[in-house]
Amino acid sequence: MSNEAGGATALLTARDLVKTHGRTEALRGASVELRPGEVLAVTGASGSGKSTLLHCLAGIVRPDAGSVKYDGERLDQLPEQRLSQLRRTEFGVVFQFGQLIPELTALDNVALPLMLAGTSRKDAQARAGEWLERFGVRGQEALRPGEMSGGQAQRTSLARALVTDPKVVFADEPTGALDSLASEQVMTALTHTARESGTAVLLITHDAQVAAYADREVRLSDGAVVPQGVAA
Repeated sequence: MSNEAGGATALLTARDLVKTHGRTEALRGASVELRPGEVLAVTGASGSGKSTLLHCLAGIVRPDAGSVKYDGERLDQLPEQRLSQLRRTEFGVVFQFGQLIPELTALDNVALPLMLAGTSRKDAQARAGEWLERFGVRGQEALRPGEMSGGQAQRTSLARALVTDPKVVFADEPTGALDSLASEQVMTALTHTARESGTAVLLITHDAQVAAYADREVRLSDGAVVPQGVAA
């Protein structure tokens, strides 16, 4: 794994995060940094707190304690209006099953974030078509999610996440529902495009082969970061 972003100032920083779901302490003092242009893999067993960490870092949920700072702003203290704006313009999110809108075509799914940000339908669709081509889904613009293969749907989700030129992409088990060939295609497309555009990627995965695409890896165990050199 390379680490070209190693000397850069952190773009996204979490410090001592604590988050409880009911009686379950999902995060217990987790701290992590993501640098501009870096692909960071967060790994760990199921239930280790990986997805909760991503949700806190993306401003989807607020931690019970600790801080999240993004580009100089305290993300955990921002009003929901500002968080929504960041998720529309500077953050891209990819989930395990894509979560495309089933009634929309691939083209309109990718164009939607641009239209929500005020781009005209014509310009948004033109830009969406370019991103579908970059992810190898050109020619599938008219397909709806139920008509796509798993790999096509996930690459469409990646195009949607990157179409706004975000500073950070949050990818939560993006290959978890794919076979090995589709997983390789998705990860190659994601990491190549992110590095080409300078986008930072926070990648949640339990798969060592997927984590190998990252510049750096952080392991979670029982809601805490495992120090380097210590077995999880």
